[in-house]
Amino acid sequence: MQNDPLWKLRHALAGVGLALLLSVPVAALLGSALGDILGGSYGWRAGLYSGLLLYVVVGAFVLFAKVARHETRPLSVQRVGLWLLSLWLWPFLWLMATKRPASADEPGRSPPASPPAVPPAPPPPPSL
Repeated sequence: MQNDPLWKLRHALAGVGLALLLSVPVAALLGSALGDILGGSYGWRAGLYSGLLLYVVVGAFVLFAKVARHETRPLSVQRVGLWLLSLWLWPFLWLMATKRPASADEPGRSPPASPPAVPPAPPPPPSL
């Protein structure tokens, strides 16, 4: 069981699964409220709900692909809350991760020193 790749991802799978399950009623409430404000018809509410569900499902795939192998802590209420919040804010998290400068590119920091050059080994002595 320890060699099973899904067993190693169990915390991430459970976290993203529970957060996705909790996102369904959140999307329904948001879709209903925004649909009433914007259009007031059933079509608007259903369209917004579908769009929000698509948004969250895409976010679940993106977050799982980026975070799953690093998620090793056991599941807790706080971890599920963090997954839930991350599912709704995933584009901002994704943009922050892609725009993060490398440590050498940060102002005020010098680039890491290159390792000293190793001189080539001398040729072997001639054999007699």
